[in-house]
Amino acid sequence: MLDWLATAADTYPLAANIIIFILVAGVLLVIRRLLLNRMYSRLQNTSNWYVTRKVAKWINNLMLAILFLYIFGSNLTGFTTAIGLAGAGVTYALREVIVSFAGWFAILFGDFFNTGDRVLLGSTKGDVIDIGVLRTTLMEMEEWVDGDQYTGRIVRVANSSIFTAPVYNYTADFQFLWDEIHIPLRFSSDIDYARAMLLEVSDDVIGTYHEQSDREWTEMKRRYRIENASLKPQVFVSFDDNWVKVSLRYIVGTRERRKIRDELFRTILKRIKASDNKLQLASETIEIVPSED
Repeated sequence: MLDWLATAADTYPLAANIIIFILVAGVLLVIRRLLLNRMYSRLQNTSNWYVTRKVAKWINNLMLAILFLYIFGSNLTGFTTAIGLAGAGVTYALREVIVSFAGWFAILFGDFFNTGDRVLLGSTKGDVIDIGVLRTTLMEMEEWVDGDQYTGRIVRVANSSIFTAPVYNYTADFQFLWDEIHIPLRFSSDIDYARAMLLEVSDDVIGTYHEQSDREWTEMKRRYRIENASLKPQVFVSFDDNWVKVSLRYIVGTRERRKIRDELFRTILKRIKASDNKLQLASETIEIVPSED
């Protein structure tokens, strides 16, 4: 039997190499799945499970590529001239794929973003749920949904887009955003009381962010040439012909912006109703002047 296999291998070397490659590839696939199944129970509830699966897949593919070159290397020498002639045409036809592949390397080693980050790539905003060789997968948000909430659509953006459009990362080094809400008040309102009330409400609702935001901003200043910024709530006043606009500027966790806005508005509305007319919400008014004719 062994003599027959040896004779067949000598007679049909290419077929024998193909069979060996398929068998070894199957063994590698089985080993990868067995190892992942053993590790799943320990890593399923952690972010390390995603990274482990990706690394195992890359290692498996690398081993298959090395195995392919080792087994079929001697059979590829005849294609050198043809590959050289077709190289220019293939490069032009696959230029987008090549740039996307380069973008994948830039994302992995250029600190653009990681899985779990909230980003804006081109015109698509969402959370990064997968970084592929050619495309980055996002869980989309906004569009027809107000606030930073998911639409339910999965969007795949070509990695080449990082070279042609700005990359906005909402959570890379600083897990907070500045947000503002504007309250229109009548001119008869007590503006000093309004300022004090807004600062008190903001401290009650978002006061827990101060220490963490201070620590992260300090780390930001170590990495970048960046100026000091006020991380505490601030109130600014402006007015026009219709009303006095009181604006509250505050720090909020990136993933809690809509929730905090809702809580702030509900609390402010309660305080305005309980202010004994010290604060009166304004609305646009139209004055009709009778004609002299």
